[in-house]
Amino acid sequence: MNTTIYNSESVAIKAWAEKRVIYIELTDGRIFGFPADRFILLSQATDEQLKDVQIEVGGYALRWDELDEDLTINGIVAGRFQLPLPRAA
Repeated sequence: MNTTIYNSESVAIKAWAEKRVIYIELTDGRIFGFPADRFILLSQATDEQLKDVQIEVGGYALRWDELDEDLTINGIVAGRFQLPLPRAA
């Protein structure tokens, strides 16, 4: 089995939430978006709680204080999510 490991030298310079999708902009210009429902605590959060995302650790992590949730930028870029995509209705 081959495993690809993504190691991003870029760090987050901006993070925001819109319609239950979390977006991050990296120093290399890439923008990533992922559904909040891919993480246990984020899936239970309100839209207002999701919008309270902060960039921490010099751009290497996202933090939601009220939810006590931290995610690494490398984990997001590599697609390491806690929950699978929901099945289409």
